[in-house]
Amino acid sequence: MKKGEVIDLVNRDLGDEHAATLRYLIHGYLEGEDTPIGASLLSRAREEMWHMHWLGMIVGQLGAEPNLVPAAYPYDPTNRVTIFKSYVEYEEKLIPHYNGEADRVDDPHIKRVLQREAWESAIHARKFQRILDKLSPEEAKGRPGGEAKLPKEFLDKLQKEIASKYTEMLQHIRYSWVFQKEGILGWQLMDQAMEKMKQLAHFAEDVAGDGIPPNFKQGQVDTSVTIGLALKKALEDVQNAREGHLGFHKDGEVKKHPGLVINLDLTVQQEEYQAAEIKDWTKNK
Repeated sequence: MKKGEVIDLVNRDLGDEHAATLRYLIHGYLEGEDTPIGASLLSRAREEMWHMHWLGMIVGQLGAEPNLVPAAYPYDPTNRVTIFKSYVEYEEKLIPHYNGEADRVDDPHIKRVLQREAWESAIHARKFQRILDKLSPEEAKGRPGGEAKLPKEFLDKLQKEIASKYTEMLQHIRYSWVFQKEGILGWQLMDQAMEKMKQLAHFAEDVAGDGIPPNFKQGQVDTSVTIGLALKKALEDVQNAREGHLGFHKDGEVKKHPGLVINLDLTVQQEEYQAAEIKDWTKNK
C-alpha cells in the first residue's frame, strides 16, 4: 500500500475513534461518573482516546496532517436498550474493518495497531453487551438526560467553556502528533492536552448534571507547521482562557455552585502553570 493510501486509511479511522470518544463521553457525563453505567462509559471513552492517540501518532510519523473531524456515530436514542444495542453494533462492525485493514498494510507497527484496534473493539462490544444485559427494567425504558433547570444564559456560558477547552485539547494533541521530532516537548504538549480534557470535564459535568448533553463544538484549530508558531498560539490561548475564567469566577450564578467554584480555582491555577511551562519552552524555539 502506498504512503498516501495509508495516511488516508488511518485518518478515516481517526475520525471513527474520535466519534466514539465523544459519544461515550457525552453519554457518560449524562449518566453521572458516580454511577456504574456512567463510570463504565467514561472508562470506554478514555480507551477510545488512546485509540485516537495511536492513530494520530502514525499520521504524524508519516508527516501528514491528522484528521481532527469526528465521523458520524449512528445510534438509536429511544432508550438505554436501543442506545447500547447501537454501541454493540458499532464496535462489532469495527472488528472485521480493522482486521481487513491490517491485512492490507505492510508496516509491522501499523499492522499491530490496527489489529489491536480490532480486538479492543471486540472487548468494548462485550462490555456494552454486559451493561445491556444488566439493565434494570427502569433503566432499560429510560434514557439519559432531562429538562434543564439552570438559567439558559448560564448554561450557554458553560457550553462555550466546553467548546473552548475541547478546541484547545485538540490543538495540543495535534501539536504532540505533528511535532514528534521535538522529543520530550511532544509528550509535554500531550500532557497539557490531557489536562485540558480534565478542565473540559469540570464544565461538562455541570451541564450534564442539569440533564443537557455537553456541546463538543470544535472551534478553529491551529495548524502551524513550525513549533515556534505553535507554542506562541498555545501561550496566547492559555493566557486568554485564564483571564476569561478569572472573570467567570465573578458571575453571580457561579457562586451558587460550590463545586464549580472549586473547579474554576483549580483550572485557573493549572492555566497559570501551563503558561509558565510554555514560556520556558519558547526560549529555545
